[in-house]
Amino acid sequence: MKPIVFFDGVCNLCNGFIDFIMQNDSEGKYSVASLQGQTAAKFLPAKDLKALNSIVLLEDGKLYYKSEAVLRIVAGLNKKWKFVEVFEHVPRALRDFVYELTAKNRYKLFGKRDSCRLPTAEEKTHFLD
Repeated sequence: MKPIVFFDGVCNLCNGFIDFIMQNDSEGKYSVASLQGQTAAKFLPAKDLKALNSIVLLEDGKLYYKSEAVLRIVAGLNKKWKFVEVFEHVPRALRDFVYELTAKNRYKLFGKRDSCRLPTAEEKTHFLD
């Protein structure tokens, strides 16, 4: 199974991150699904479905959250993004503090959609629901 990136489907920042993945995942490594969808309900604990405040990566049966998920996803894209691995040396507490501050204010800073994102025809192969 391909790694799955779960995201808040109504968050503009999260949708921008999904756009970034679609543009840079030249090998089609990742599938994506909103935290509000059926795939998330199948694979994620209930607490994750209620919070909707983290990008979650499911890779090789393991869940990754917050900054760790983002770094693993970006580093897993085409080779030009491998340099982000250097940020793994920044203490996770500091990375997650910045992540949580951004996540807490994401709707104020970036806005919110009225409904979950619908994939374009080209993106449908990546979207699980």
